[in-house]
Amino acid sequence: MKYTIITFLVAAFIAQTTIVKAQKNRFDAERLTRIDTVVNKHIAASHIPGASVLIIKNGEVVYQKAFGYADVEKRTQMKTDAIFRIASQSKAITSLAVMILWERGKFQLDDPISKYIMAFKDPKVLIKYNAKDGSYTTRPASREITVRDLLRHTSGIAYPAIFSDPTMWSLYEKTAIPSGIGTMASTVGDKMKLLARLPLQHDPGERFTYGLNIDLLGYLIEIWSGEPLDQFLMKNVLIPMEMNDTYFHIPEKKQGRLVSLYETTTENKLIKVNHPIYEGVNADFPKMQGTYLSGGAGLSSTAGDLAKFYSLFLNKGLYKGKRIISPSTVELMLTNQLGDQVAISPLPPQPENFQFTLGGFALVTEKNAYLSPRSIGSFGWGGAFNTHGWADPKEGIIALLMTQEYLSPWYSIGEDFQTAIYQAITN
Repeated sequence: MKYTIITFLVAAFIAQTTIVKAQKNRFDAERLTRIDTVVNKHIAASHIPGASVLIIKNGEVVYQKAFGYADVEKRTQMKTDAIFRIASQSKAITSLAVMILWERGKFQLDDPISKYIMAFKDPKVLIKYNAKDGSYTTRPASREITVRDLLRHTSGIAYPAIFSDPTMWSLYEKTAIPSGIGTMASTVGDKMKLLARLPLQHDPGERFTYGLNIDLLGYLIEIWSGEPLDQFLMKNVLIPMEMNDTYFHIPEKKQGRLVSLYETTTENKLIKVNHPIYEGVNADFPKMQGTYLSGGAGLSSTAGDLAKFYSLFLNKGLYKGKRIISPSTVELMLTNQLGDQVAISPLPPQPENFQFTLGGFALVTEKNAYLSPRSIGSFGWGGAFNTHGWADPKEGIIALLMTQEYLSPWYSIGEDFQTAIYQAITN
């Protein structure tokens, strides 16, 4: 009984402190509780088993809660330090590492990547493909792929997964090119050399096509730095920024914090994934030790670590007084890189007037600000397992919603979350 009373008092103190911080940072604390309604609604409807939510405003935590379960069958409650498979949210972290090396003079953004990997010299564009026997015809590309193309996904390289062009997907599968999510065998270097032999979906610079670009940049990081990708990230990003729960392979002592992966059945029931995902990957891949380090999709992390990462950009390259990257580089990384002449690939579909940066983020600009309540200059990206995050420089907001579902039909929970935040802002 004594423990229960103490626990209640501590919880009440934290809740009251959060209310004060919310009000100080121009949030209506009562309206902010509508986030609870949003998350609980999705849990009650069996869209998600649970979630970890974190909102920071002007450097202060104004909302942090865990909902539901990290593992329903084991009745393991979700906690705010739960670890999630962040999939494509890995891209921004790897992109930062790329720009750190750019500052060190290891390359120029418009260098052809064949300068560093000769196998990518004289790329070809696919004209016709025979899915039955894997044969195809090509033509020379209009130009070579540059580092900038990789950062902004305009290289013509696609993905070997369900969110890709079916022809490119088939082509990659026949060549054993993986998506990088949970890939254990081989190395990025070996697979990128195979990728170099395959044709592009289109000419470099012609359109935004979401693809294996950041995995290829992960390999280039190893070439430029002379270090394995995980070691370079650890020394130059993760340790300096105190992202102590972000890993390619979660150490054994922390594996109990990994949230289980769930999926929605055809009967709209939520069940734990008990079969291989994507290209035969084990759903517990973050607990496994592999040799393939996917810069585009391989990391696991927490809401807290991702908030630290976003804070770097709001603080113009500083983390707790430590200079990780320069203010001018931050500005460059948060500038739209898709001109009006760049088309947007229909797979996966993107919003109208889609804008994208060098930093691995979609961007709100004057061109597309009508689509959401986020301020111009806001930037962010999500992950395939239904994780969401963004930062709004004008409002000083960092927002993270972390869940864990495979091929979820309820990815729009991120939009519900966004609405619940912005309706609580007071002027």
